[in-house]
Amino acid sequence: MDNLHHSATAGGGQGVMVGHGKGLLALSPIIVFLLLYVAVSAAIGDFYKMPLSIAFIVASVWAMATMPRMKVTERIEVFSAGAANSNILYMIWIFIMAGAFSALANGIGAVDATVDLALRVLPSWFLLPGMFLTACFISMSIGTSVGTVVALTPFAQQLALTTGGSVPFFVSVVLGGSFFGDNLSFISDTTIAATRNLRVKMNDKFKANLWIALPAALVTLAVYATIGGAGGAVPYTPHPVAQWQLVLPYLVVIALAVAGVNVLVVLSVGIASCLILAAGSHSLIDLCTTMGGGIKDMSDLIIVTLLAAGLLEVISHNGGIRYIIGLLTRRIHGTRGAQAVVAVLVSLVNVCTANNTIAIITVGKISRSIASTFGLDPRKVASLLDTCSCITQCIIPYGAQSLLAAGLAKVSPVAFLPYQYYAWALAAAVAMSIALQFPRSHQRAA
Repeated sequence: MDNLHHSATAGGGQGVMVGHGKGLLALSPIIVFLLLYVAVSAAIGDFYKMPLSIAFIVASVWAMATMPRMKVTERIEVFSAGAANSNILYMIWIFIMAGAFSALANGIGAVDATVDLALRVLPSWFLLPGMFLTACFISMSIGTSVGTVVALTPFAQQLALTTGGSVPFFVSVVLGGSFFGDNLSFISDTTIAATRNLRVKMNDKFKANLWIALPAALVTLAVYATIGGAGGAVPYTPHPVAQWQLVLPYLVVIALAVAGVNVLVVLSVGIASCLILAAGSHSLIDLCTTMGGGIKDMSDLIIVTLLAAGLLEVISHNGGIRYIIGLLTRRIHGTRGAQAVVAVLVSLVNVCTANNTIAIITVGKISRSIASTFGLDPRKVASLLDTCSCITQCIIPYGAQSLLAAGLAKVSPVAFLPYQYYAWALAAAVAMSIALQFPRSHQRAA
């Protein structure tokens, strides 16, 4: 991920190992959040109406109520420390700039022109596979899922609207591809964290990882090609005059992203290119109003981000993460069980931190110990850490990528869940790799 949604005390707070009862109490806020959201949504028969912000507020109040022997001001300080972490504020800056760029590009016609170009050039059956491959390529090149989501989500949204497709489905194609690169790229911070913690070479981890990620990606690609082919020709009438110059802002954004430029710089240059193209045809005050509207559209997203960060900080402070680690590591049996524990461990910690990099760092040392104790190949363990954390990050609706994509596409982050084909295929590939013990050359330590 881009080291976003960081919990300042990842690994958890102060004091000694949390007891069974206290551990469950420490984890109860996230259980309250999930139960409240699911229960209310199920009761009303609509999983998109219950605002995430309300569920997080209730869970946050409960979280601070579970903090023992602390003044109210001290509890608020712990919560606020998580929300005010520099990585959270950095993420909010990305949301603000992304909202401004997305609204501006749409306002001057850049999104429509890009979609028009794609529909003129590409056969209809290749739109979904092509978008997935593009997301895979960009994320592999830049090592970040967030940058890929920023670059491609507006295009995916408009492509869905133009062709009569489902916006959550089309955006999920981008999300899946963005995590392919986040998982495999040599410059991804998840790759760096996993290899350093398990003390293996990046290329060795890449080879082990490829046996899991590539089959999942190929299956997903085949599904998208089948869906695209079954859909028939896209009912689309090209714009009478091709406005190729309006594609420039997206080409600039993608080129800078592939070059590895900081995402805030990428968005700033994208905004500048839009302003230059719009000069003469739009007044400056209208352009500013458009950007302001885009930023305002991100307000819910920013609130949810702050609430989630504060809630997860309280869970960490109360020892919830330490409890998960202690509980799982006491129940290991055999090499398959050891690998399964590593997979579940990093996934659960990711749920409690909403940051795949921090989850890997948090459980990295204990995972290395498990690998040594049960004779596991550290290359396979590093692969499991990276892959399972990326799967979880892709699925949780309060992860940075889902929130950002939801804000740009103006849909609920929960709407992506049924369409996360790559994440589910990757989870199946992980389960098979543990059950069938493949790759064979990466099962036991040398």
